[in-house]
Amino acid sequence: MHGSVLDGSGSETFKADLLVRDGKIVFIGEVDPNRIKAEKVIEAEGKVVTPGFIDVHAHGNPLSEVSFRSFLADGTTTILLGQDGYHPSIAASQFSILPWMEAAGESSLELNVALFAGHGSLRRQAQIPDESAPNESQLDMMVSHLRGALENGCYGMSTGLEYVPGIYAQKPELEALAEVLGEYDAVMSSHMRNEDDDAIEASIGELLDLGKFCRIHASHLKVVYGKGTARGKEILALLDSAGQSGMKVSADVYPYIASYTGIGILFPKWAKTQTQFEKALKTRKKELETYLHNRVIKRNGPEATLFGSGKYAGKTLAEAAQQEGISYVELLLSIGPQGASGAYFIMDRELQDTFITHPELMIASDGSPTMLHPRGHGTMARIIERYVVKEKSLTLASAVYKMSGLPASTMGIKDRGLLQKGMVADILVFRPESIKEKATFSDPYQLSEGFDQVIVNGRLAWDNQELTDAKAGRLLRRK
Repeated sequence: MHGSVLDGSGSETFKADLLVRDGKIVFIGEVDPNRIKAEKVIEAEGKVVTPGFIDVHAHGNPLSEVSFRSFLADGTTTILLGQDGYHPSIAASQFSILPWMEAAGESSLELNVALFAGHGSLRRQAQIPDESAPNESQLDMMVSHLRGALENGCYGMSTGLEYVPGIYAQKPELEALAEVLGEYDAVMSSHMRNEDDDAIEASIGELLDLGKFCRIHASHLKVVYGKGTARGKEILALLDSAGQSGMKVSADVYPYIASYTGIGILFPKWAKTQTQFEKALKTRKKELETYLHNRVIKRNGPEATLFGSGKYAGKTLAEAAQQEGISYVELLLSIGPQGASGAYFIMDRELQDTFITHPELMIASDGSPTMLHPRGHGTMARIIERYVVKEKSLTLASAVYKMSGLPASTMGIKDRGLLQKGMVADILVFRPESIKEKATFSDPYQLSEGFDQVIVNGRLAWDNQELTDAKAGRLLRRK
């Protein structure tokens, strides 16, 4: 009652009451409490009422015992999983997404979950050796599995072209899959081939070539080593120009200057897998040592890598090497490319802020509930606290649009992302000035504060910093 409504379209606030029944918004306007009897009334005087946020790039497994309350505390009511080329599956030895979808559809979830089929998982499902191109039969199998995932409600397909096995995928394979996505008007969401400053244009060019066949989306847009607003604008101009030509292209960004991924990102293409690594130790050890040394120095030195898993979690590469009394190269060789994950302080804030404040780039966390990086707990709060309230580089209406209406329309989530009559009631109630990102790199598991009420499918899921027992989330299927 009595809230200032931001409907998620980018329009400014208007005063109104919302009525919700059977999980949907049935009325927006002035409600006479003498004529309408409600089971529950949320008083929103002095607060804004917005759509729940849609995180188009998230990680984790809602079917595990790990709670996703960090996302609810951060205002997120829907997450898209199946990122970077890998979709969830029931068992590590299985790669079909369908049994997982069936299980998720029958489960009580804390928030809504939508899915991409993962290109790497499809490759594994078709039993394609990592370093090989698929033969005709294998490619047909990948196409068939992708069709099955789309028919069962996946919103598109993700790629992880910087990771194994996506790193080995070439144009014919990706085009064949892009054509299928185009038939369904579905999205190819891509962790691009290389995000380094000297390779980002080529990576975007590869993605734009695939945009001739389907909707394309650049995940967690960044320029590693690049600096400054002008450089950011150069990259944005590539995407804007493609969009103006009629291509359906989009991108998301997270508001941190440190990325997070497996330690294999430091290793060369010829030493990414465990088998390749063991071979390289025997036949190219000196070359590998030189590569690792140069790679770490280029990525701002061993102090700029913070381990997020494994024996050295919470320590930088420099600290871990000092602890062991060996060089950082020797430490990396002892860990191997599959041995840990970490945060990498490799981006320029001024450049990344150019992406964040672009009116048509959506915000996504690339986080998970267990990740040793604050983006799994504080992404959306950080946008409001820093960019809206403190710096005023975004209006609240624009920020909400970038986290609700824009991702919904881009990904094809047709019944959410806007506060309109007939839409599903995923709703937030909060005071913008009370929003606080609490998570830090030293303590990344602190919950955001200030999202007073978080409503999922018409039910109160988060109430004054407490998780309710609603479990009102559901598996969303593309229609």
